[in-house]
Amino acid sequence: MAKKDYQTICDSIASISHYIRFVGVVGKGGQLLAHRRRPDLEPLLNAKNTRYQFSHIAIKTDLEAFFDKNLGEVEFVWEERKKVQTISFAIKKLRVWISIDKKVVRTEMLRIIDACLPIVKKYS
Repeated sequence: MAKKDYQTICDSIASISHYIRFVGVVGKGGQLLAHRRRPDLEPLLNAKNTRYQFSHIAIKTDLEAFFDKNLGEVEFVWEERKKVQTISFAIKKLRVWISIDKKVVRTEMLRIIDACLPIVKKYS
C-alpha cells in the first residue's frame, strides 16, 4: 500500500461523520503513518500519551494475531470510554484508529462502522 493511501483512508473516514474527532493509520511498530483531526479540536491525549496509545495498539495487534487461526482475524474493535468512543479496524498489520465524540447514539456509531468497513476492505 502506498503512503498516499494512508492519508486517503484518513480523509475518507473523517468525512463520514462530523462526530469523528480523529482518524489515524498506525503502523505495526506503533508509528502514526497518517492522520486527520477535526479542526479546532482540543486533543484528549498529550503527545507522550498519544505515542503510548499507538504503541499499545501495535502490541495489542501482535497479541491478537495468536488467536486469528482459531477465531478469525479481527475486523474491528469498538471501545466505549468515559470521555470518548474508539473504533479500530485491521488492515493487514496496520490499524486504523478512530476516536468519536462520547455522546453519539449507538445508531450513529453503527452507521459510522458500516460506512468504514468498505473503505477498510478496499485496502485489506
